[in-house]
Amino acid sequence: MKTVITVQHPKSQQHENGMIGSLGAWELTEQGILHARKIAAGLLRDGYGEDTLLISSDLMRTAQTAEIIGECLGVKPVYTPLLREFDLGEANGKTKAWAKENLHCPVWQGTRDWAKSIDGRVFAEAETKREVYVRLEQFLAEYVAPQAGNLILVSHAGTLSVLFALWMGLPVEALEKVNFDGKAGGVSVLKEDADGHRILAKLNDMQYTV
Repeated sequence: MKTVITVQHPKSQQHENGMIGSLGAWELTEQGILHARKIAAGLLRDGYGEDTLLISSDLMRTAQTAEIIGECLGVKPVYTPLLREFDLGEANGKTKAWAKENLHCPVWQGTRDWAKSIDGRVFAEAETKREVYVRLEQFLAEYVAPQAGNLILVSHAGTLSVLFALWMGLPVEALEKVNFDGKAGGVSVLKEDADGHRILAKLNDMQYTV
């Protein structure tokens, strides 16, 4: 049984400063650092340690989270741009208020940048859901498929939502109607048995931050 633990990075600066997250170089807040330490301690209690492969998005807030987890577990994180958050193009470096007024396509109700269409480009030069899906197909093939043991992935809300859909075998077209909501600091558990059956065993478990 292959186990893949995903960690959505805890609270970071863009959760408080009104700026777009995306590719921004935002650090974890003090609360985010505290929660990252609690997540690390919880994963250690669960038995994850030096035999675990730790892979993280290379953006600052996820890299910080991975460093804290890696120090606790005694492993060195591997960083890859394949786990980055959606690239929101011209919205990078802009405020959330600006983003609300400058959408290039319709978005889901109650969201700021979750396009209704898998090929919708919410801002000029932004990634589409389809493009992120393809990026994550590459990630799974390069990093997850060859690994026989346990993995911990540190990433972002939007990216993990697409990863969960891909893990469960949903075609990219399903993202027109399906979304796995994310929570800052949420820990999810994915499993794959010897017959290739894939399981979403746990979604956004927040007990690690308590």
